[in-house]
Amino acid sequence: MQLLKTLTLLLTATVLFSCASLNKGSSSFDDSDSPYVKEETTPKVKEQPVVKDIVVKEEKVKVIDQTDSQVYKYYVIIGSFRVLENAQNYKKQLIGEGFMPVLLENENGLYRVSVSAYNEEMPARNKIGNIRSNYEKYSDVWLLIRKA
Repeated sequence: MQLLKTLTLLLTATVLFSCASLNKGSSSFDDSDSPYVKEETTPKVKEQPVVKDIVVKEEKVKVIDQTDSQVYKYYVIIGSFRVLENAQNYKKQLIGEGFMPVLLENENGLYRVSVSAYNEEMPARNKIGNIRSNYEKYSDVWLLIRKA
């Protein structure tokens, strides 16, 4: 019986000593090794591209290189040039990238390179958003409203 009491006392002392050492922070493993310790991390927020307002200009323009006689109210403009040859070269480059550009000339003699044309404003704005999302280098694409 005495032996049983001694063993119980020894076992109790061992358990108490172990618990006391855990309370003091002297565990045998680092918290980072514990499968139960979750590291606190700041969730990574995907950076959103800065959305620029859409520039809108109203101008009198005429189509100068299209066989189709269709005239639209809204044009998505991706480039502007003073020299027709430069506009034509840019048009060729855009065709190589999959666009179907059309050249316009405004009343001040500037050549506008349009990549889409619409009779309603929202599809034109949507196209601008699409181009900005898919072609970072064309983030300055803008909307031209044809004056009658």
